[in-house]
Amino acid sequence: MSLEELRSYRPAPMEPEDFDAFWEKTLSAAREHELDARFEAVDTPLSTVDVLDVTFAGFGGHPVKGWLILPAGTREPLPAVVEFIGYGGGRGLPHQRLLWSAAGYAHFVMDTRGQGSGGSTGDTADPVGSGPAYPGSMTRGIEDPHAYYYRRLFTDGVRAVEAARSHPLVDASRVAALGVSQGGGITLAVGGLVPDLAAIAPDVPFLCDFRRATTLTDRPPYREIALYMKARRGSEERVFRTLSYFDGVHFAARGSAPALFSAALEDLTCPPSTVFAAHNSWAGTERSMEVYPFNDHEGGGTHHEGVQLRWLADHLKR
Repeated sequence: MSLEELRSYRPAPMEPEDFDAFWEKTLSAAREHELDARFEAVDTPLSTVDVLDVTFAGFGGHPVKGWLILPAGTREPLPAVVEFIGYGGGRGLPHQRLLWSAAGYAHFVMDTRGQGSGGSTGDTADPVGSGPAYPGSMTRGIEDPHAYYYRRLFTDGVRAVEAARSHPLVDASRVAALGVSQGGGITLAVGGLVPDLAAIAPDVPFLCDFRRATTLTDRPPYREIALYMKARRGSEERVFRTLSYFDGVHFAARGSAPALFSAALEDLTCPPSTVFAAHNSWAGTERSMEVYPFNDHEGGGTHHEGVQLRWLADHLKR
């Protein structure tokens, strides 16, 4: 599509009638478990930050790990950035995550259950099994929305915001969510499920407009879904019905916070039309899109981090 077409693109409606009820029940069940957020100081050689190892109860009460990284010597509550990680990655090591604390924020990094073996390491297990699945996370439990992997991960994301807000050095009224790729998809879900975030910034987000994405690109991770259906003929409608409960487009229709998106027009992993589908559906009155015409899935990279730094200063430091 041309950029003009992208700016007006809306996918055909595929939202399930019980979308809201599904997520209300899911989050209510998660909240039956005490959040039990624990923060333990970590001894590191870093002199400009204080690092806390975090454990909180996510989906099913399962323990989820994270980091809370604070500017050294913080004594008063700070605005906070909650970060979600890209596909295959985990929370990594504290010295990999210094940008947002350097800008004066409390930085909460959520680990990704069952991932963390590619790029950055993780420390959170996913104790829930699934039926047959293509290698990777995309098809775990994909024929039943209640069993699907991203039901657990998106719930963890909501609980991560609650855990961050529970710390006395976080200003609960000034919390933003952000992430790249899968992290952007989690950000969209959290932005649709948590009504009072100060801002969100999904960067080249994954997990949007599934039916188009799986027929448009042959790159993983969307390709995992196509290869699953290739082997399990006749599963298409069950698969796409499940995915409709996890589509960033449907969460966007419920979002209200100011939102900064980014899209790369040569992105073959998360095609730009799928990113614009979520952006164009964002219900909040303040939304913007940074476009990188000659970039693939790396998007704006460190340049876009500079854009985010300026944009978030306007929304979190007011």
